[in-house]
Amino acid sequence: MDIEKYIASGILELYVAGILSEVENLDIARYAGEHAEIQKEIEEIEASVLALTKAAAPKGGAQINLAKVQAKIAATQAPKVIEMQPTKNNWSSYIGWAASIIFAVGLFWMYSENNSLKSDLDATTQANSALEEKIEEAKTSLDKSQELLTTIRDKDIQVVALGGQAVDPNSYAKAYWNKSEQKVFIDAQGLPEPPDGMVYQVWSLKLNPLTPTSMGLLEDFITDDNKVFALNNPNESEAFGITLEPAGGSEAPNLEQLYTLGVVNS
Repeated sequence: MDIEKYIASGILELYVAGILSEVENLDIARYAGEHAEIQKEIEEIEASVLALTKAAAPKGGAQINLAKVQAKIAATQAPKVIEMQPTKNNWSSYIGWAASIIFAVGLFWMYSENNSLKSDLDATTQANSALEEKIEEAKTSLDKSQELLTTIRDKDIQVVALGGQAVDPNSYAKAYWNKSEQKVFIDAQGLPEPPDGMVYQVWSLKLNPLTPTSMGLLEDFITDDNKVFALNNPNESEAFGITLEPAGGSEAPNLEQLYTLGVVNS
């Protein structure tokens, strides 16, 4: 049970005002016995209503009650027939109580409306933030796509096909290498999603002798929609390979987890 949400609902004010059903009253009494926070809130509401009632009640009430007591004492001391004046209902007291209850209900209504407006405002703010993030993501994706198209269409671009290896023959990828800009775009759409705690690492290879140099990691592989990654490559690469490594990457490739490999055409 979310006690703070239950208290904020305003049902305790209605309970104190006495306008709930018997079943609801019993439920609230049980909750108050189980949760000290609810009992404390009820006591504070009752204290507030009592203070309002005292402020609204007529100040002459004490004198009226005193006059009644004195009349009763006089009657016992002198046992004779005394004509009593008809007692008038103290309507001002009732009006004070009614005004207090109406005031409490009004406060509850205003409190509920304020909470509703605040919730609507929070929801709108969150929606705007989410929309701004999506717009920024779309802009980033568009910029990335335009950069890729520019790279692919460059007359000096080298396209290297990376074929699947023993660990997964169905895997494939492509490397778009722009030597003048020392940049490589890896299209990794043909790679399976890496397991938890693992990441793909791209290697620039010299073949004789085999000398691998890390070009970087394919970070956020699962959440990247187009699976195209830009990496710097200042190396004189003779081949490119992609291995599956522990999160954070490795200093040397695990050839048992070599997923794709492709040789640069001379």
